Amino acid sequence: MTRTLKVGLVQQAACPDKSRSLAESEAGIRELAAAGAELVVLQELHATHYFCQYEDPELFELAEPLDGPTGQRLAALAAELGIVLMGSLFERRAPGIYHNTAVVYDREHGRVGHYRKMHIPDDPGFYEKFYFTPGDHDAERGQGFAPIDTSVGRLGVLVCWDQWYPEAARLMAMAGAELLLYPTAIGWHPPDDNDEKTRQKDAWTLIQRSHAVANGLPVIVANRVGHEADLSGVGPGIDFWGGSFICGPQGELLGHGGEQAERLLVTLDLERGEETRRIWPFLRDRRIDAYGDLTRRYRD
Repeated sequence: MTRTLKVGLVQQAACPDKSRSLAESEAGIRELAAAGAELVVLQELHATHYFCQYEDPELFELAEPLDGPTGQRLAALAAELGIVLMGSLFERRAPGIYHNTAVVYDREHGRVGHYRKMHIPDDPGFYEKFYFTPGDHDAERGQGFAPIDTSVGRLGVLVCWDQWYPEAARLMAMAGAELLLYPTAIGWHPPDDNDEKTRQKDAWTLIQRSHAVANGLPVIVANRVGHEADLSGVGPGIDFWGGSFICGPQGELLGHGGEQAERLLVTLDLERGEETRRIWPFLRDRRIDAYGDLTRRYRD
């Protein structure tokens, strides 16, 4: 008997007003649940604007503990609607320690796990190192690249900048992830020309589809949309390009968003991963005896 999973994805605009942004998230969650979604994925930092365009200590006030108001609201939605829900928090873990955290809520068990973003960028318009501490790496305690078990399957959750690192996807696959989830916030620098914008977006889509191919797993990518101004007035802001997608274990696109707010709903055949790994046995043929240098920064 074929094992299927209905996966929904909310692609939305967000704003500094947390109540408005969360209301938009909730509307998308409810719409997808009503259409039969069993797993719903939200984008990175969906509850607020992308505040990392500039550095301002006052913005740490946006952060919440894992079980703060936003977490409680998402947990209640998962329970009410009978779904598994992946949301995103600016997490206040302790005084002076904040994370960019994806949190998973199960329809039956409440909050079942979280993943703290491991790779933190620091580029013009993306000053995340000012705000976020990298996640801990402790496999024995289920931290770092450790999948999260839910009632719909084992989820390999990663966040945005993690998407450029094949090592992260591979470690999730090696730990038994059945799906790879990438909540993200990425867009264009408005002054770039159209050719450069096309290259960037194509690269972003391609690298994540390649994680599906290399690991024989479906990949779910949720991105935000709309222009968000740099509220410091220094930069030109970011045009978030949307382009959220869901692809199968051979990288085949099953659902693909545009540049506007929308919802995606796809039925995945979870048995295709096993079938794909039988004909493309990349995990079998890995030369694990020859990869020791991957733990080095560079081979001089």
